[in-house]
Amino acid sequence: MSWLSRAADGSVILTLHIQPGAKKTEITGLHGEALKIRLAAPPVDGKANAALIAFLAKACGVSKSAVELVSGDTCRAKRVRVSGADAARVAALCGDL
Repeated sequence: MSWLSRAADGSVILTLHIQPGAKKTEITGLHGEALKIRLAAPPVDGKANAALIAFLAKACGVSKSAVELVSGDTCRAKRVRVSGADAARVAALCGDL
């Protein structure tokens, strides 16, 4: 999966395409080489980034402090590091896509 990679420290790196201001927060599939996630939060004052971190933490079964925005603070293309997550559980986020 091109959107999922492992870092040297054992954490998981996700390449994401984010669509803020959507009707509901959900994973919608692939967008090129990235996993596309729609967020209900607006892209204002960091609300979308906070919602993304909370959503990924819950989906991956880790605490919010284990999810770190590596790049893409102000754009739709983001890279996120998830520490302590089971790689198989993270890979299952995309289901059968």
